[in-house]
Amino acid sequence: MIYNTLDRVTTPLEPVDPPRIGMYVCGPTVQSPPHVGHGRSAVVFDVVRRYLTWKGWDVRFVRNITDVDDKIIAIARQEGVPPGEHAVRITGEFDRGYRDLGVEAPDIEPKATEHIPDMIALINRLIRKGLAYARGGDVYFVVRSLSGYGKLSGQGLDDLMAGARVEVSEQKDDPLDFALWKEAKHGEPWWDSPWGPGRPGWHIECSAMAARYLGETFDIHGGGNDLIFPHHENEIAQSEGANGTPFARIWMHNGMLNLSGEKMSKSTGHLVDLNEANQRFGGLAVRLFYLQAHYRSPQEFSNELLEDAQTALARLHRLLEKTADVKKPPHSETIAGFEDAMDDDFATPRALGWLFGAVREANRELELTGSAGAHAAAAWEMARVLGLDDLSGFSLHSQTRELDELRASVEQIASREGADAAGDTAEIVGSLLAKRSAARSEGDYASADRIRDDLAALGIVLEDSRDGTRWLRR
Repeated sequence: MIYNTLDRVTTPLEPVDPPRIGMYVCGPTVQSPPHVGHGRSAVVFDVVRRYLTWKGWDVRFVRNITDVDDKIIAIARQEGVPPGEHAVRITGEFDRGYRDLGVEAPDIEPKATEHIPDMIALINRLIRKGLAYARGGDVYFVVRSLSGYGKLSGQGLDDLMAGARVEVSEQKDDPLDFALWKEAKHGEPWWDSPWGPGRPGWHIECSAMAARYLGETFDIHGGGNDLIFPHHENEIAQSEGANGTPFARIWMHNGMLNLSGEKMSKSTGHLVDLNEANQRFGGLAVRLFYLQAHYRSPQEFSNELLEDAQTALARLHRLLEKTADVKKPPHSETIAGFEDAMDDDFATPRALGWLFGAVREANRELELTGSAGAHAAAAWEMARVLGLDDLSGFSLHSQTRELDELRASVEQIASREGADAAGDTAEIVGSLLAKRSAARSEGDYASADRIRDDLAALGIVLEDSRDGTRWLRR
């Protein structure tokens, strides 16, 4: 059973073309490096895909990349590079972050700039049906042409007029109408079209690419719940208006990640860089952290919770290292409980309960008999389905020991410098940064440089800026 945002109830999965499942997830707009909120969405739908595949479905997974939009163009202009070059660089940062989280590559990863003809064809179809109109070099969708507009977000047209964010333009016939095609401005990238040089609006790309790779109607559409309106609402309007058929049968939306109670997003500027978090805590520990909350719930991000995830993952990997030769288990009570949890709208917190219960029992068996049994095999199987079994190239037990040693070394520096040596590694480093800042303010650059150099010797690099000093572990 999967919770469907469209009708707000849990519903069974009934594919259009069984055993195939078509799954489209809105990927990143590559304007700036990924933050940990992006990581959560990527892990959520990676687990959905992995589990459905484990259950025997033939999943075709499509996740797009938006590689042209207003913000990409603006940031590239500030950096003095072509927008395409900027988009390629940021795409690489997303790829690295997702790979470190254990997120499998999609079957198809279409880029907006590579599908302009598909978008133009879809816009032309909407114009022919009287659902869109051209004004100058722009093209707009007629929102009031569809009686069901607002069904995903649960908002009526009056609600939208009263408070929703709409694009303002003197060209529009109605303030609610949204852009399908934008006339090119001077210095912007552009493509030829029947309406003159320009580029696509944001919403049209997903409608065009989903239809190309999954058909006019497919099974699951996913993304963050911040995309429900206007992006996904407009996707439905365009696609169902053009094709006359339902677009996606099930709409899945993950909750937002919060930092100190505030939503983490580029618009708020309240961010934690994904690649830095992966480097500091380990990508699989970050992945486990995400799975400890139900995907539809908001989740609070903190160093303490990530450190707890590191400890739990080390416990799991110590067992997996000891039991590398176990066979796939029979359908045990543990696997059945795990499956029941995942069948209940991907309830990963409950599923993890079964996984770590199996870890406890397997460790007890090893202690009593010296050999691994069904519980170890079940732990392997569940870890594999959740993407937590990657032991390639490192031992998490060793990594945890290294983190303990790092904390002890940082504590020694703090004690020597008269800084607060209590708390976890991050807190102690924070107290050292405060001590260093005070030394610099007093002109004691020798002490400030000594703190910087001592931390650098441990692989902790300080980066000074106008907004203060941040640290990361190399």
